Amino acid sequence: MMLTTTGLPLLLNSTVALDSEFILIGFPGLEQWQKWFSLPLVFFLLLAMVANITLIITIYREHTLHQPMYYFLCNLGIIDLSLSIIITPKLLTILWFDAHSISMAECFTQMFFGHLLFLTESGTLAAMASDRYIAIWSPLRYTSILNNRLVLKIIVIISGRAFLCSLPVPFLAAQLHYCSDHIIKHSYCNNIAVTKLSCDDISLNSIYQMTVVNLMLGGDLLFIFLSYCLILWTVLKLHVERAFAKALSTCSSHLIIILIFYSIIIVVAITHHTENEFMTSIAIVLNVFLVIVPPAMNPIIYGVRNTDINLGLKKHLSNRCCG
Repeated sequence: MMLTTTGLPLLLNSTVALDSEFILIGFPGLEQWQKWFSLPLVFFLLLAMVANITLIITIYREHTLHQPMYYFLCNLGIIDLSLSIIITPKLLTILWFDAHSISMAECFTQMFFGHLLFLTESGTLAAMASDRYIAIWSPLRYTSILNNRLVLKIIVIISGRAFLCSLPVPFLAAQLHYCSDHIIKHSYCNNIAVTKLSCDDISLNSIYQMTVVNLMLGGDLLFIFLSYCLILWTVLKLHVERAFAKALSTCSSHLIIILIFYSIIIVVAITHHTENEFMTSIAIVLNVFLVIVPPAMNPIIYGVRNTDINLGLKKHLSNRCCG
């Protein structure tokens, strides 16, 4: 099914069952470039899959990496891998085959998992910040404080929190009545973009969305900030030569990942509330960046900058070659 700027009225009059389907535009206003956008999407998808699977297998097989930090990193890899698989393939079918229609059930499912994975990733990054603080504050008691049972509890709490907060989002959206225009001006089923199509009052949906974003993502970001303030305070009290450089080396990978993830979220949040068509297109592109860039870059950033992961990967690859 072809979808162009001039072809939208034809699409609305076609045989698409608008009472049970939505139409995803892809990149509104940038339709002539959409085929080209698929090239970086495929690259980042393949990179995310290979890099995260390699990281997860390396951590699983290498016993020296069975430590709290790497358990959190493994969890982050699973989240990133899931995020790439859930969002990107559908977007590629839009760009390659003009398969713009998506059933309401698929749309609300995509909406749920998108919220779930973003919130879980944010919580995991916050947990990793506390992990770095404990490693610097009390390195000798690090593994006894953050034992396997506690790490598992933290991961379960983070996932459970994200699940409970994400569950109302698709249910609230599904209760709405949607007007004849079922065209979602977005690349995937985003809660804001979908609920804007409703004929009903969406105040409850908007309030819930803002509450979850402010409390969850904002709370996680505040927790990360306080953790790094404590890390800085601990390092300054040590009065040990090169302590600051060592702490920076320990935390640098985590800091880079945090900057990438939250910077995109903040810019998307700002541009989402503008009526300017160009800024809206920027917000949509950045939303896609949030789905494809961090999942691909996170394992590489840790893999390149972390000596233990490098050694574990080399050992794993040499065992495969020799075996």
